[in-house]
Amino acid sequence: MKLPGLTAACLLALSSCNLSEPTETQPESFPVTSVVRVDTFTYTDYVAEIHALQNVEIRARVTGYLEKIHVDEGAYVTQNQLLFSINNKEYVEELAKTKALYKSAVADVNAAELELKNVLQLAEKKIISPTEVELAKNKLEAKKAQREEAQAYQTHAQLKLSNTEIRAPFNGTINRIPHKIGSLIEEGTLLTSISDNDEVFAYFDVSEKEYLNYARHIRKDSINSKVATLILADGMEHPYKGVIETIEGVIDARTGNIAFRARFKNPGKIIKHGASGKIRLRKTFNDMMIVPQKSTFEIQDKLYVYVVDKDNKISVRNIEAKTRLPHLYLVSNGLQEGEKIIYEGIQNVKPEMIIKPELMTMRQIIKKLASK
Repeated sequence: MKLPGLTAACLLALSSCNLSEPTETQPESFPVTSVVRVDTFTYTDYVAEIHALQNVEIRARVTGYLEKIHVDEGAYVTQNQLLFSINNKEYVEELAKTKALYKSAVADVNAAELELKNVLQLAEKKIISPTEVELAKNKLEAKKAQREEAQAYQTHAQLKLSNTEIRAPFNGTINRIPHKIGSLIEEGTLLTSISDNDEVFAYFDVSEKEYLNYARHIRKDSINSKVATLILADGMEHPYKGVIETIEGVIDARTGNIAFRARFKNPGKIIKHGASGKIRLRKTFNDMMIVPQKSTFEIQDKLYVYVVDKDNKISVRNIEAKTRLPHLYLVSNGLQEGEKIIYEGIQNVKPEMIIKPELMTMRQIIKKLASK
């Protein structure tokens, strides 16, 4: 019987049909990019306190009833413009009294001078003793002292009378006026305050580390390093650039910060004393390597990327980022210019893996990120 042999042949043929050569696994494609060096910059914002160029309190220097208010709250006034009048009747009378006392003192001096002249004539004729001459001289000196005292009282009374009129110490804007006409004003009472807002100061604190970086950079670019931008409370940028004028000489031991002061022009007087805002400083970086943030991952607070070698094999590389930009890192250590790193899909790769790279230029990536 040939059936068993036929069956065996069929089985052999089927088994040979099922045997096939193993298929090779194709490398998976991943976008990669080359590390490049660029010159770039970033901005840092600092909370600022804004002060008027001058902001002083206007206080009464004499006691009396507030007789007249010559300006309104919010008014712009010029230097020496009359602001308030305090009832001056009492001070007018006091001045008149001191003037009379001064005239009397002047008359006494004149009389003492005539008396001394007569005494000297008599002394020349040996009619009176030298002692009487000395007494006449002393009397004249006493009268002169009384005249000077009377003159001082008159000057003081004149000053008190002038202080019943309160004038603006400089050009500025009047703030709130708490007292109304008829109020009894004591010496030292706050009448209002005045602010010169033609220019403003912005005070802001910088950390010691940032200060040291600024101090080193200002030696290279002293002009641009002093330029500051003021961001107002509504997020809008003040149209006039400011200049950093001063840096305090002491670092605050409690905060580790040091205070800066910038000056800004304010011709429209939009910015008021006590306003809030932020100072924005530009920080320049030269010849820095950049990598996309999405190309990185962290392990125990350290930053890593996947580097692709010439054989398209992946390895892990620790990098050090100097600063963070929108969507990018500026890298100070760990990479070389021209090295390739995986741009996207880092969660799907592992070390020693071989990939098929799809090259994207850094310019393409930055353009793509900027459109988001």
